[in-house]
Amino acid sequence: MKTKAAVLWGLNEKWQVEEIDLDPPNEGEVQVKLAASGLCHSDEHLVTGDIPIPFPVVGGHEGAGIVEAVGANVTEVAEGDPVVLSFLPACGKCSYCARGMTNLCDLGGAVILGPQLDGTYRFHTRGEDAGQMCLLGTFSERTVVPAASVVKIDEGFPLEKAALVGCGVTTGFGSATRAGEVRAGDVVVVVGAGGIGVNAIQGARAAGARAIVAVDPVEYKRAKAGEFGATHTAESMDEAWNVVSELTRGQLADVCVLTTDVAEGSYIEPALSLVGKRGRVIVTAIGHPDEHTMSGNLFELTLYEKQIRGALFGSSNPQHDIPRLLELYNLGQLKLDELVTAEYQLEDINQGYQDMRDGKNIRGMIRF
Repeated sequence: MKTKAAVLWGLNEKWQVEEIDLDPPNEGEVQVKLAASGLCHSDEHLVTGDIPIPFPVVGGHEGAGIVEAVGANVTEVAEGDPVVLSFLPACGKCSYCARGMTNLCDLGGAVILGPQLDGTYRFHTRGEDAGQMCLLGTFSERTVVPAASVVKIDEGFPLEKAALVGCGVTTGFGSATRAGEVRAGDVVVVVGAGGIGVNAIQGARAAGARAIVAVDPVEYKRAKAGEFGATHTAESMDEAWNVVSELTRGQLADVCVLTTDVAEGSYIEPALSLVGKRGRVIVTAIGHPDEHTMSGNLFELTLYEKQIRGALFGSSNPQHDIPRLLELYNLGQLKLDELVTAEYQLEDINQGYQDMRDGKNIRGMIRF
């Protein structure tokens, strides 16, 4: 069938919205009609090359919609089911899934390569095969994805809100609660108050942090951070150190979560300086693939038992955490409506990403 999609053809190019061909689902796959897709910064990494991927590729990895068709041997969902798409498929059988680390499932190793799990493509355009960001390609009216990448949700839940939990909300929330292990009474610093950062703030608040310092150079984002639970703000990590030192009588923070647009090696040293003994620095932002150096005081790392942890999808479990976070929204304990700064048509995707670069959006949303 035909579907309208946003395709990236090369580094530093614009997204091209065009009508392309979509194959039906193969065995173990699901066809989904998308209702909405978030404009996540990770798709910007495809443009800049910070996430290497073959071109052409249909972008988008944060979406929700309705199942239109299923391939052979799919029992998890059926036609008509509402689903959230998870950008990390979970097989439930590999060593990592068996140990509860579904975000590190062996299937996830293929998500950036472009083709589906069997090595073939579902999207085709201009005589070429087109890959799918994280096996999903949610910048399309319709897509075909692995059954392992869909999470069934309750009937009637607004899909444009559910889409946000496919990546940004769960990644940020989990970076605080799972990877960061924030506990009641902790002091938390979140560096970068965008779509991931404000949800790290929400996670820290839900975990009972007594103080949450949001760090961002953009005044608008600092103001928004307060709406999601930040108790203090700062323009820079240097300024944040003074705030945290005063709040803790010099003991410093328990957790610092890095959710900047890109993770730079030079950010690690000031982040480590913000946490005290056994403090944890959580690196959620994606770094440059060719950067191999980080700064930091190794003397303090050992003597104060400080820690640096990476966090993929906030160390979350999509099948468990996505429905749980939607239930928190139903109970009024998680903000989703307030996350969406602006909605766009698919044809306006390039404007949406320009608004993100300009610091105007917490989260832009494409509505189909």
